[in-house]
Amino acid sequence: MLRALRHPTRLLPSAFVAALLVGTGLLLLPAARTAGESAPPLTALFTAASSVFITGMSTVDTATYWSPLGQGIILALVQIGGFGIMTFATVLGLMVSRRLALQTRLVAQAETRAINLGEVRNLLLRVLAMMVGFELLIAVVLTVRFRIAYDESLATAAWHGVFHAVSAFNNAGTTLFSDSFVRFVGDPWICGTVAVAVVLGGLGFPVVLELYREWRTPRLWSIHTRLTVWGTALLLVAAIVTVTALEWSNPATLGPLNWRETLVGGVFAGVNPRTAGFNSIDYAAVRPETLAFTDVLMFIGGGSAGTSGGIKVTTFFLLAYVIWAEVRGEDDVNIASRRVSPHTLRQAVTVALLGVAAVAAGTMVLLLVTDLPFDRVLFEATAAFSTAGLSTGITASLPPVGQVVLVVLMFVGRVGTITVASALALRHRKLRFRRPEERPIIG
Repeated sequence: MLRALRHPTRLLPSAFVAALLVGTGLLLLPAARTAGESAPPLTALFTAASSVFITGMSTVDTATYWSPLGQGIILALVQIGGFGIMTFATVLGLMVSRRLALQTRLVAQAETRAINLGEVRNLLLRVLAMMVGFELLIAVVLTVRFRIAYDESLATAAWHGVFHAVSAFNNAGTTLFSDSFVRFVGDPWICGTVAVAVVLGGLGFPVVLELYREWRTPRLWSIHTRLTVWGTALLLVAAIVTVTALEWSNPATLGPLNWRETLVGGVFAGVNPRTAGFNSIDYAAVRPETLAFTDVLMFIGGGSAGTSGGIKVTTFFLLAYVIWAEVRGEDDVNIASRRVSPHTLRQAVTVALLGVAAVAAGTMVLLLVTDLPFDRVLFEATAAFSTAGLSTGITASLPPVGQVVLVVLMFVGRVGTITVASALALRHRKLRFRRPEERPIIG
């Protein structure tokens, strides 16, 4: 165990590949399908990948294609994927910083970078307690609503409540309804509860714990928490206002609703591109401007060490601070009376550009193997990389090569960004000399 933890950037991808293979094998069982026969290997692989990498994309209807056993396997994979991402990202982040400012402390040893297993155990228990606590609360609210408002039996309401609570908190976007949440577009109890779960899961364990301890004193927040909280708030407001305004009069989405339902639908549509994947409007019918704006939201994603994907809010706003410092002619990038190290800034640039490269490459391959419009292909590739899971409905119609491309994008987007960022940080070393400086022409 210790030897594996000395190379955490190898452990993370290996663990998720193992989970993917096990999940695929389980979904190949005949009992996992309602038809009572084995699913095609690619269907099982795609569903397992979407679940483990908590994406929510699907080539089949989860509600009718998979049996209760299959749905249970999917739920377990979602929970494993979300817990794994949150704990691995938290541990790696703490190893990079060599400290934990939230009570639990990881001991990083200079020669091996090994960590104290006792402290890791405490951290895992804290993350697990937070996840289970939030999911139980969300499940209770959803169960009551399904039972009272939609006349579901107690067993069905409880299953729907638990499944969607886990899916929402883990930003998975997988649902047991064939139309996702379109039927609940105007229901504030269903959509509001799920939206809150999505935001909480996307903040990340370090931020949630720091907010719990220091919510009354924002001036004491770390830079990471400041960027995550205020960045998330800014993006949520911008997303809700923009999507609602763009789709307000669209007869195929929010247009036919009354103003209360429109507001509920607009809020839900603004929250979920943060890599949750639920939809209460048909993205095949949204305006092109909404598709383009949603691409940006999905690519940015949510908080680090959370269940959301994308390049992360911290990366995006850190780069915004770089631009601001450059425009003002300042040598240092300062946030809240703290200077951000140049090495951290290079990591942010690297993660962002690798994300652009992954989406561009995936889009290009999908364009080569399909005749679909560019905007829908770009949307699909961005949704896979960011693990947002939103779709314009083309996933099932993609050829096998296209579906494999999406699986690769899901893997890279979910595991790759964390691994790359951590590897860059852990490999940081100071050189004993510096070469002569020269400035190429920029722009």
